[in-house]
Order: sequence, then structure tokens, then C-alpha cells
Amino acid sequence: MKVWCDGRVGTAEECRVSILDHGLLYGDGVFEGIRITGGRIFRLQDHLERLSRSARAIGLVLPYPLAEITHIVCETARAHGETEAYVRLLVTRGVGALTLDPTDCSDPRLYCIVATLRMFATDVRERGLSLMTASQRRPQSDMLDPQVKSLNYLNNVLAKRDARLRGYDDALLLNTTGRVAEASGANVFAVIDDALVTPPASEGALPGITRRTLLECAAAAGRQTSERPLTRYDLLAAEEAFICGSGAGLTAIGKLDDCAIGDGPRPLHDLLIEAYADYALEHGTPF
Repeated sequence: MKVWCDGRVGTAEECRVSILDHGLLYGDGVFEGIRITGGRIFRLQDHLERLSRSARAIGLVLPYPLAEITHIVCETARAHGETEAYVRLLVTRGVGALTLDPTDCSDPRLYCIVATLRMFATDVRERGLSLMTASQRRPQSDMLDPQVKSLNYLNNVLAKRDARLRGYDDALLLNTTGRVAEASGANVFAVIDDALVTPPASEGALPGITRRTLLECAAAAGRQTSERPLTRYDLLAAEEAFICGSGAGLTAIGKLDDCAIGDGPRPLHDLLIEAYADYALEHGTPF
């Protein structure tokens, strides 16, 4: 693992974060999770543009222009040296008074972490994930807009913790109306009547960049795609279902609440894995 902090790349132990940083005290900041695959940083500019939008949405000024942040990410990736890895880029509000009021935080801080990619084990990916429907619900978008990729992930953490303690691989989060939002840290797709379907952002789903890529790859392969509300019933009745994200990659869902999803091969899942790999080589930034 390599970490960019205070103008240099070093180890995690060398990086220092103030106890008064509002990112630590209040989750006041934004982040991006970015995948390195085939020695290229996947859709880096798309990720940086989303980081900029998230920051703007919470009134946070990025401490460096995007061109310089691009250099920081590439520098950290080179130092880490792996062709398959995970980037965590985060910006905090910075140091301020011990109060919720962020107006005296005048020095936002940026950190870039590049680490070995932690994925689900091979046997788990082959059998498909076991998901549990979380008791926690995703807050409505008028409470906390899911398009803002903020450091406030307690909702996701508690759902993941509950699932793991009960012996499941991950959790499925529903919104306050009982419709599917996403998994604990990844988007959800279902194959219904041979079409690829995923919930829209209005249902509480982050409009993920890997998600967008899979929709593009499926459309390019001549498959029908749609963004529409999904229920738990829709997933259980689907021909296939899977999650996707920068960290999770593309991983099939084998069971939801101990009920099997699908009854055989996963042709669209397999097609999209190959299409994504080809797409990543064409749309990645070499470092």
C-alpha cells in the first residue's frame, strides 16, 4: 500500500491526519473508489469529474485542480506498482473547531491511497454471492442525495456488518418504500426477460461509473437495458443478478435470503465480464 499525503508518497504509517479534521469528526468530505486494471486507471477523468461534482454539492473546494490530482493518482499508482489494484481518493473539509459549523475550515485536505485489490474469494465468485436483505433502509434522496459520494457510509457499514455476522457475503439495501437501492458498496443488476435492469439514482442507488460502463457494454452487444425500480421479488424471479463496482468488479449473486437466483448458467454476466475487460483497456489512463 502507498499513500499520497502532504505532497509526497509514503506508507500509511507515515501519513498523519489531525484529530480535528472534520472528515474524521463528522464524515465531512467526499471520495472516489477507482479501479486499476491491466496497468491502467479505469475512467480516471470520469471519477475526478464526479469527485468535483460531489465536492461542489457539499460546498467543498478541492485543494488542487483536476490536472494536478490526476498527477497525484498516477504518482501513487506508480509507487504501488501493481497492474491490478484499488485507488481510494478522498478530500476532507480539513481542520476546524470542535463544532458542526464547517465555516472556519479553510484548508481542505486530499489523500490518495493505492492498495492491493481485495475482491471476493474465487470460490465465492464462482458460486455467486449470498446476500441478506438488510434491516437498515437507505435514506431518501431528499434526506441525503445518493449522487453525492460522501464519507457518510455508516448506513452501508452497518448493513455489511449485520450480513457478515449472520454468515452472508453482503447485504441488499432497500429504500424507504421497500424497493431495491443497492448492495452495501456496489450497484445491483438483474436480468429480467433477457433485458439488463438496474435501479435509477432516484431509488437510492449511486449512479456508479462501473454501472454506467456495463449499461454501455450491454447496449453495444445488442442487449436491451433499462433503469427502473426493482423490488426484492424482481431479484428473486430474475434469470440472473449481480453486483458491480470499482472494488467488487462484476460478481454474480447466487442467493438472496437463502433463495437461489436463476437455475443455470449466467450468459449475460459472463458476456459482460469479457466486455468490461476489453473496455477497461481502451478507457484507462496508463501510469
